[in-house]
Amino acid sequence: MYNSAVRGRLIDGDKSLSQISQEIIKPIHAKTPLWWYAAMLVSLGMFGFGLYCKYITISTGIGTWGVNNSVAWGWAIINFVWWIGIGHAGTAFSIFLLILRQKWRTAINRAAEAMTVVAVFCASLFPLLHMGRPWLFFYIFPYPNTRGPLWVNFNSPLFWDFVAISAYLLISASFWYFGMVPDFATIRDTAKSKIKKAVYGFFSFGWTGSSKEWLRFEALSFVLGGIAAVLVVSVHSIVSTDFAVSVKPGWHTTIFPPYFVVGAIFSGFAMVLTLVITMRGLYKMNDFITDSHVDAVCRVLIFISLIMGTAYMTEIFMAWYSGSDYETYLFFRTRLFGEYAYQFWIMFVANAVVPQLFWFKKMRRNMWVVFTISIIINIGMWFERFNIVVTSLSRDYLPSGWAPYSPTWVEIGFFIGTLGMFIAGVLLFFRFIPMIAISELKSVAKFDKPNHGKLKATSHE
Repeated sequence: MYNSAVRGRLIDGDKSLSQISQEIIKPIHAKTPLWWYAAMLVSLGMFGFGLYCKYITISTGIGTWGVNNSVAWGWAIINFVWWIGIGHAGTAFSIFLLILRQKWRTAINRAAEAMTVVAVFCASLFPLLHMGRPWLFFYIFPYPNTRGPLWVNFNSPLFWDFVAISAYLLISASFWYFGMVPDFATIRDTAKSKIKKAVYGFFSFGWTGSSKEWLRFEALSFVLGGIAAVLVVSVHSIVSTDFAVSVKPGWHTTIFPPYFVVGAIFSGFAMVLTLVITMRGLYKMNDFITDSHVDAVCRVLIFISLIMGTAYMTEIFMAWYSGSDYETYLFFRTRLFGEYAYQFWIMFVANAVVPQLFWFKKMRRNMWVVFTISIIINIGMWFERFNIVVTSLSRDYLPSGWAPYSPTWVEIGFFIGTLGMFIAGVLLFFRFIPMIAISELKSVAKFDKPNHGKLKATSHE
């Protein structure tokens, strides 16, 4: 049972159920602020620059990138893994905390799920262009065709990524959308515009709020949640096997699947903090996204940061303990103290050292500090993917095959385009969709009464 006197209030202000609905829906019915248009204009500009870089890549070829015979995977695969990691936040946040009956998730899970869907879309673009001939993408679909006995190559990491991304996107989008149906009905019933009533009425599937509908709604949530819980673990495990099935130094390791899954949840939770703090500040959602919510996410990040630091130290120890000259050279002469030392130490400090500041309550309660650390974590996680991808490829078994790698403006522009796509998607979410799950927040409002969970004295006559 949730004791708000001990664990903190879930909703500040002693709001009624109608007040909860009105305040969460208010940004949708209100006039669009000027900062929203300015941010959308910037994000569309970034996205347009990314589209131009995609055009250059398709019209000219992969030769416009900085990849070479040794480092065949560059920024494309780095950013693919990074976006997939961020996309793990929504389902991990919603599903695992739903299974564990953590009621504080209700104010944050909608934003995390929206972030997941947009991030997976961003991630899917990189393997597509990395194919070299993206117009032949349908070759990875296992469907009956006229090409005779030619089927997909089930040994190809490209096919694994396709299966993982498509399954994850389908389940994540379904879980996110069906969770919004009751809220769309609330907007439909409160909207004054006939167009809004029609649009939100269409997306609400004629929801009336009957007991039968609620029973089916909750059952569907748990079914989709059970499927998504498996996908959270399996998708990034599949991405990790893109590397682990090889025999390259630094990749051929069994620690990669759990290492990748934990790292994905780590970066995803950090991006959730970035998003909800922004949302809380811009839309004055302090009564719903309280200091206790942010504090809870920070505590989770402390725990995951310790796991990440342990994983880094384990890799270094195993490289030394294995006695393999190739592993030892890669970790000690390339990553720790070599050509890519600054990338390694940025990764280590940002992911394993900086989050330890969250041990201090003053740090967890200072929103500017939390926001800054969440950005630092995501920068550190990007450098982690850089360390994994580039260092192993640039330092293979034969020194004659060693080659440096640096991205071109086309690769950088492609990544900037996906950032613009992500920001634009988040801005559309802010404008047209309830940022907090109204129905779920109402369901926990009864647990948030000042006297809830306290023992009441009884008299015996």
